[in-house]
Amino acid sequence: MSNRAAPFHCPYCGDEDLRPHGTQHGAWECRACLRAFSLSFIGLIKPGGDNA
Repeated sequence: MSNRAAPFHCPYCGDEDLRPHGTQHGAWECRACLRAFSLSFIGLIKPGGDNA
């Protein structure tokens, strides 16, 4: 597994022209709609269990 998990498409416009944004881990920019966004891993959930 790599250090950086890449998204497949922009969550705003759906385009696939994404590039890392700056030096912050998980920050991406979309060249189609010119938005920058951040992705982060929250944690694991129990299968079929309560997420609370």
